[in-house]
Amino acid sequence: MSSLLIPAFAEELPLAASVAVTASAAGLTLAYAALSPTSQLFGRTILAGDDPAEAALTYDDGPNDVATEALLDILARHNARATFFMIGRFARERPELVRRVHASGHLIGNHTQTHPWLSFQSFQVIHQQLRDCNRALEDAIGAPVHYFRAPHGARRPAVFQAARGLGLKLVQWNAMGYDWRPISAEQILAHVDQGLARARNRNKGANILLHDGHQRGIGADRRATVQVTEELLQRFHREGVRTVTVDAWG
Repeated sequence: MSSLLIPAFAEELPLAASVAVTASAAGLTLAYAALSPTSQLFGRTILAGDDPAEAALTYDDGPNDVATEALLDILARHNARATFFMIGRFARERPELVRRVHASGHLIGNHTQTHPWLSFQSFQVIHQQLRDCNRALEDAIGAPVHYFRAPHGARRPAVFQAARGLGLKLVQWNAMGYDWRPISAEQILAHVDQGLARARNRNKGANILLHDGHQRGIGADRRATVQVTEELLQRFHREGVRTVTVDAWG
């Protein structure tokens, strides 16, 4: 319920009820601002460009040995670039794989050191999570990192403040495969297609969220995501869709 509608009927409610309605509306607004992938209420977040013929394949929670390596092979065959938002503690364990991703021409982004819900953390913890991940990634690739995706997309003003202090731009998404769930490649692709359709209807590019890893540890089975990536790239080739990395949009 929009808070703009509350004054129209608040006078007819008992005071306590009116306060409760206002508080509820405010709570919903804050929840939307913190968790909706497309919200811009707390600060500017990169979603996608204005060209429906552009798509960004983005992968969270790596690096993850077999899955990340398989994706690199597929992307190379299709001459496509992608964006990998990596967890710092995994990057420390697999620096050689981080370097391979970077050397292959893909964009590497910060996905925090240990993947916490940042909307519930203090500024100090948020800053440390971003700083430590940046250090792990930059130590591996020898180049600065400029892009950041919050775990679960959860953010609040302190997240933006910490990111700005480290020179990081926040990135969300407008299409998602829900591939962190144990679902089939067909189901993942169906979810992605829904997001692609929404993006096209709004004359926007597609920023597709997929996962090459899992926050719990290295070794997650992402064969379905790898299969979906192959199918998407084949389709993009047929349809004339260009793959870009998120730095093309801001």
